[in-house]
Amino acid sequence: MPHLTPPRRLPDTAAGADTDAAADPGATATPGDTAGTGPAEGAGPAAAPSGRPGWFGWRRRSPRAARAVRVGTSVLAAALVLVVLLVPNRLDWITAQSFLRLPVEAILLAALLLALPPRPRRTTAAALGVFLGLSAVLKCLDMGFRQTLARPFDLVFDWVLLSDAADWTKDSFGRSGELLAVIGVIVLVVVVLVVSALATVRLADELARHRPVAVRTTLVLGIVWVICFTLGVQFGGVTFATKGYAQYLSNRVQYVRDGLGDADVYKKEMAVDAFARTPRERLLTGLRGKDVMLTFIESYGRVAIDDPTMAPQIDATLRAGDERLEAAGFSARSGWLRSPVTGAGSWLAHSTFLSGTWVKNQQRYRSLTTSDRATLTSYFRKTGAWRTVGIVPGVRKSWPEGRYFGLDHIYDSTHLGYQGPYFSWTPVPDQFSLEAFQKLEHGKKHRDPIMAEIILASSHNPWSPIAHMIDWKDLGNGKVFYRIKKEGTDPTEVWKSAKRVRTEYRKAIQYSLDSLTQWVQRYGDDDTVLVFLGDHQPVPTVTGGSANRDVPVTIVARDPKVLDRVAGWGWTEGLKPAHDAPEWSMDRFRDRFMTAYGPGKR
Repeated sequence: MPHLTPPRRLPDTAAGADTDAAADPGATATPGDTAGTGPAEGAGPAAAPSGRPGWFGWRRRSPRAARAVRVGTSVLAAALVLVVLLVPNRLDWITAQSFLRLPVEAILLAALLLALPPRPRRTTAAALGVFLGLSAVLKCLDMGFRQTLARPFDLVFDWVLLSDAADWTKDSFGRSGELLAVIGVIVLVVVVLVVSALATVRLADELARHRPVAVRTTLVLGIVWVICFTLGVQFGGVTFATKGYAQYLSNRVQYVRDGLGDADVYKKEMAVDAFARTPRERLLTGLRGKDVMLTFIESYGRVAIDDPTMAPQIDATLRAGDERLEAAGFSARSGWLRSPVTGAGSWLAHSTFLSGTWVKNQQRYRSLTTSDRATLTSYFRKTGAWRTVGIVPGVRKSWPEGRYFGLDHIYDSTHLGYQGPYFSWTPVPDQFSLEAFQKLEHGKKHRDPIMAEIILASSHNPWSPIAHMIDWKDLGNGKVFYRIKKEGTDPTEVWKSAKRVRTEYRKAIQYSLDSLTQWVQRYGDDDTVLVFLGDHQPVPTVTGGSANRDVPVTIVARDPKVLDRVAGWGWTEGLKPAHDAPEWSMDRFRDRFMTAYGPGKR
């Protein structure tokens, strides 16, 4: 009898493969499609099954576990994509209802992937996954920037601020903390991009495997979305059918376009200067012979005065300051200025105040500091009647822009004689900075009048630890502050509680105000004119997310003629501006100040 060969048994379908794909004659098996089929018709004995056996064949050995893993990862992939599409870019907008919506972008994504052939489908899915990952990173940046600057991340101008964030981390948690944070962020970004790409590829494979069901489901969801969007269906006050992700991308594109076009707008604004052609002998005539101090108090915002949890202590500090100044023969007038920034970006506020232009972003700052636009400080220098100096203890690196502001000499943190410790971000405590100004410039005999730009940095975020007032005679070289720092708070503990953050912020503002008013009482004279203001509101942790950008501004002088020139401004007597005191945009101060103290005023 002829030898009969038993019929060849087809290999088992790969573990976890779905029979829907095999039943679909239009489905094409690819290395990325895990649909299991037998050997192709006519294939030789060496033909391999299209389903992948998994690591060391575990899928074949444990088909139920393999199926559970496949289903689980597919569900997680879908959840990840939906979260990226639905999550708001603000922490205070994230609620459970945020994720109970139907995004049209998910429907369009499914339709696109279903329409593509296998290889283009997987390539497109991977590319879209990376894009989704990038948008997730951008949303996280928006969240962080809104928590610190009360605005979204600027894709054109804000990259330089990331290095400032690294510096802040180093100052707060040390160099090792900075290194770990930077490495952690880089690793996290890479993981997000890879995982989002894998997730979309996974979903593309699942759509192909269940193509008939996927097509029907996508069509039904599309119809449901159109109906719900047209009718404005809502659940819990939240619109169910959303196109929020597309709107978010559209807003970001417009934000970038506006930023790129802003340079030309700002150049036109800088060209308008009412004092550009004024002869120097007619500039600031009402202040000739006076020592003028333009002083910024870091993060001194309206919240310090208006917030009911901080107001009682701040009021007490301001009243004590008023009494201190009155005893020394000084008077004060106060109002409000609206800063271009909030939370951070002090240099933008400083340049807005001094230049008389609205410096709202880094590009404007760069344009300004490379232009010939005159500032309030450079006008003082132009007269030839003042020696202009800068006391900038927060500057620890090269600051080439400093020359732009018209300062004859700049004292940074390395030139003030301080040998004590940093207080978190702050290199030099305010009281020591003011004492150094007295020794280096103000206290010299037979000198010319001084115009000083002074930046007090002790109230800079994170407000822990902070210095406190000591006897001026005990300041020495600053080493006394080592003991004071040890007595201070730990920022890692403080920032676990918003209440503690607000308390430390309030104490830091009190310290800066006490340092300044005590200095005036101690060293001020008939020729002293002090203009001090906050540069911006503190971070939303302190303000509670308020959109208000007001900061207090005060003029202090012993000579009554100085304050008489601003009597028409309607400012409040004393160091505390009234709630209804005039509120000006910060860029308007320069021209009003120069007009008030020009030759036309008496």
